[in-house]
Amino acid sequence: MKPPLPGGALASNVEVTATTVRRGDIIQVGGRACRVSNLFQLPHGAKQLLFESGELLTIHTRTRLAAVRMTRRR
Repeated sequence: MKPPLPGGALASNVEVTATTVRRGDIIQVGGRACRVSNLFQLPHGAKQLLFESGELLTIHTRTRLAAVRMTRRR
C-alpha cells in the first residue's frame, strides 16, 4: 500500500498509452513532470496531449509512457 497524500489522495505509477491516458496524469518528459490538462483525438488512434504548461505532445497508438495517476481514497 502506498502512503497517503494530503487531501486523501493516493499516487500510483501506471503505464499509459494513447488509449488509457487521462486528464490529470503526470508524465515525465525531458526530466520535467508535466500534468495533462486536455486531450485531442487524432487520426489512426493517436492523441495529442496538452499540458498545463501549454506544451503539446503527440503520442502514437503504440507509444507507452510511465505516469503518476492520482486516485481518491475511499
